[in-house]
Amino acid sequence: MAIPYPHFNPVTSEKPAMEVLSPSPVVLTQDELKRIAAYKAVEMVESGMVVGLGTGSTAKHAVDRIAELLHKGKLKKIIGIPTSTKTHEQALSLGIPLSDLDSHPVLDIAIDGADEVDPNLNLVKGRGGSLLREKMVEGVCKKFVVIVDESKLVKYIGGSGLAMPVEIVPFCWKFTAKRLQELFEYAGCVAKLRTFASANEIENGGLPSVTDNGNYVVDLYFTRDIGDLKAASDAILRLAGVVEHGMFLDMATTVIVAGDRGVTIKNKISNV
Repeated sequence: MAIPYPHFNPVTSEKPAMEVLSPSPVVLTQDELKRIAAYKAVEMVESGMVVGLGTGSTAKHAVDRIAELLHKGKLKKIIGIPTSTKTHEQALSLGIPLSDLDSHPVLDIAIDGADEVDPNLNLVKGRGGSLLREKMVEGVCKKFVVIVDESKLVKYIGGSGLAMPVEIVPFCWKFTAKRLQELFEYAGCVAKLRTFASANEIENGGLPSVTDNGNYVVDLYFTRDIGDLKAASDAILRLAGVVEHGMFLDMATTVIVAGDRGVTIKNKISNV
């Protein structure tokens, strides 16, 4: 079923901008909400752009939509930079021309989902295991558009009670996981190695889940607010054995949220 999307022109504002578009007349599933947000984000893609292609169930809808518009001739000369092997395979199968950061070190736009979005548009990403490549791609784009359903909105990072992932090297992973847990002991942190079983919702254990980069993922679970996010980020990255973490701070320029009341667009605070 085709879903109409009202037109929206993003603007830079001096404070977080929020605009609620037309309310939804029916109750939609979470996947339908994701698709609405994804389609709205793709409206910001123009012919000739280099586009970061995100990873996950929400970003998949955006990649599908870009391919559809390419085949219809409504978009032309798009170059995609995928953030994971899975997205690379999806885009390739759909006929989207692909490249990499070596050839295109600056992107016009990137579209991706998020696992959490706080009131300042800071994100948690990487529960799908692609946080390193996502951060590399989305850190060099002129515009980073995040697409979520309203269940991903939290009061503070870690507020969902779900994982904040940290990619680590496999060598002595227990040692690294222990240090991560101790680092956030004040926030009731529990660190767990992500296994293939947990990543695929299979019970009774499993082998370590391995990223596209050959690394492990330790998931951090918090019961309280971790406080200063930049200080937390620095502390994590100072630990030997850590490759990258899933907090995407001050990176999103626009967050598109699909919910029961319709589509909401939030824009990053302008410091200009």
